[in-house]
Amino acid sequence: MSDAPRPGEHPDELHRPSTGSRLNRLRAGVLGANDGIVSTAGVVVGVAATSTSVPVIATAGGAALLAGALSMAAGEYVSVSTQRDTEKALLATERRELAEMPDAELDELAGIYEAKGLTPDLARQVAVQLTERDPLAAHADAELHIDPDELTSPWEAALASVVSFTVGGLLPLAAILLAPAGVRIPLTFVAVVLALVLTGWGSARLGEAPTRRATVRTVLGGAVAMGVTYAIGSLLDVNV
Repeated sequence: MSDAPRPGEHPDELHRPSTGSRLNRLRAGVLGANDGIVSTAGVVVGVAATSTSVPVIATAGGAALLAGALSMAAGEYVSVSTQRDTEKALLATERRELAEMPDAELDELAGIYEAKGLTPDLARQVAVQLTERDPLAAHADAELHIDPDELTSPWEAALASVVSFTVGGLLPLAAILLAPAGVRIPLTFVAVVLALVLTGWGSARLGEAPTRRATVRTVLGGAVAMGVTYAIGSLLDVNV
């Protein structure tokens, strides 16, 4: 399917046939990366607050990374599969209604465009022309806001999630294992904050959204999570 702009669109706009798939991957990737950074950092920082043993920290961090990546992938697959099943069910209902009562569906489509501000005659003309071209696509867009040719993909979401979670989680794990014991936690905190800044800024840029709000939101959430887990680990007062 071509990514060329449709008539009336600017070349740099997001409204292309691949938009749904792109945003699906972007959402899963950003969520996975952010969760990988924050959850893995929370585990290793919390363990490092109670133990200076590198094998203990590595084991805890590795287990958190593996379990988190698999959990994210499974969760994304199940969630997006449910969404896709719902979309298919809605489209099947629309196909049946178009086959059983085409006149009523045409009236309904014309009514939708009239409600959007078109005159009754123009709304009718638009509905007729769109129905002649592709009735299912016309009703799916106007009624359901679904593109029948661009349904969300659970496999894309799962893959984007597991890859991004793993990449994100490796950063705090590497930082805390490679840093000297005396500055292990501060350096990990700095590395995680920088990674969250990059994640928040990058996701906003890819989605063509304001970068400042996304960056601040991402960094604050990660900093709070690390601070809480470090405090809990310190309160345990156990040195393994």
